[in-house]
Amino acid sequence: MSSVTPFMKKDADTSVLTADLLREYLGNHPYRYYESVDSSNDVAAQWLRSGAPEGGVVVADEQHKGRGRLGRTWHTPPGVALALSFVLRPSPDQLTQMSMVGAVAAAELCEWAGASRVTIKWPNDVLLDGRKVCGVLPEAVWRGSQLEGVILGIGVNVRMSFDAALAARAVNLEDVVSARLERAELAAVLVQRVMHWRQPGNAPNVFSAWKSRLAMLGRRVSVDGVVGTAANVDESGGLVIVDDAGIQHRVIAGDVLLI
Repeated sequence: MSSVTPFMKKDADTSVLTADLLREYLGNHPYRYYESVDSSNDVAAQWLRSGAPEGGVVVADEQHKGRGRLGRTWHTPPGVALALSFVLRPSPDQLTQMSMVGAVAAAELCEWAGASRVTIKWPNDVLLDGRKVCGVLPEAVWRGSQLEGVILGIGVNVRMSFDAALAARAVNLEDVVSARLERAELAAVLVQRVMHWRQPGNAPNVFSAWKSRLAMLGRRVSVDGVVGTAANVDESGGLVIVDDAGIQHRVIAGDVLLI
């Protein structure tokens, strides 16, 4: 990972996230902060349509109707997670790359915080020791056939409470690094990493950075009834699975299960 600007640790209560605290860390970067929203992606989409700049970010302390892949929804209580939605304006040929940008940036955030064994579960869940710490949801915004932009939602578990069933699949960043983390600082690092990968000179390297972190390549998997070896990924993000008969299947969406 390229260098990340160090941030001065604060003595403030790390359970609190405020607009003033974000301003200390984000400086002049365009952002909007909300104590509570239904969905930060929806708020960011409204901002995009009204002229938000590239990289503008919506930060929410609480989400009542957060969205994930495949139509899943959840409530994120205040004080426990990082919920950011970026306004990005890629060209149409960069559209599939936005998911990779989010996953790589979030993985780098976890490494910055001190986590090791950070991997990506295809297509964009970030895992620590095999458990999910972060989800990424890119949503394209269209006006007819014209791409207006992409909302890149990123949610990171910082100090969530999990029931026993969820604790087997999910993990908190603070628990892994055994340290109390300042969410405004985490937000600033994540913003920095996303904007790093959005720079034109870095964009060609996003695919290789994403592919190198994928956890399932070479392993036996099942994706929505397709069973075989995860042999490769292509530059548009499709997963190539070779079944037991040697037939290749290209999967563009779905939940990967290691078997």
